[in-house]
Amino acid sequence: MSERTSHVTFQHGQEFLAAISERWNYQILREVFFGVGRFGELKRALGISANILTARLNSLTELGLLTKHAYRPDKPWYEYQLTDSARELVVPAIVTITRWAETNATDGATHHLLVHTECGNPTNPYLACSSCHRPVEASALRPVPAEDGPR
Repeated sequence: MSERTSHVTFQHGQEFLAAISERWNYQILREVFFGVGRFGELKRALGISANILTARLNSLTELGLLTKHAYRPDKPWYEYQLTDSARELVVPAIVTITRWAETNATDGATHHLLVHTECGNPTNPYLACSSCHRPVEASALRPVPAEDGPR
């Protein structure tokens, strides 16, 4: 990989992370993942002003993370859904952050149940090693020094 290609990829990753980590964007993506997809529902669930919600939804749609579909033929009312690329990248982060928050909550927060659509069973996803397939804990991961890594 050339230095230029590496820089471009890293720069795009930074832009994407900045967009995702923006307070409202993350909360909107989380709510859409958990089934709250209509404008009014999102506004109520988040306690966000209409103009900020509109701007954030437009931004997330432009980034290719959300799609919008009209659900009323007589009014321009839309329902938002995660795109496939958003599901690939954002869903693991949302699940991980939500699981961490629910595990560490002291206020009796609601736990969000998840179902694996391929087998239909409830699931609690986890990170696993691609070599030995055992669960991986954060404390058991370390980066490979650049001089030891693949070239």
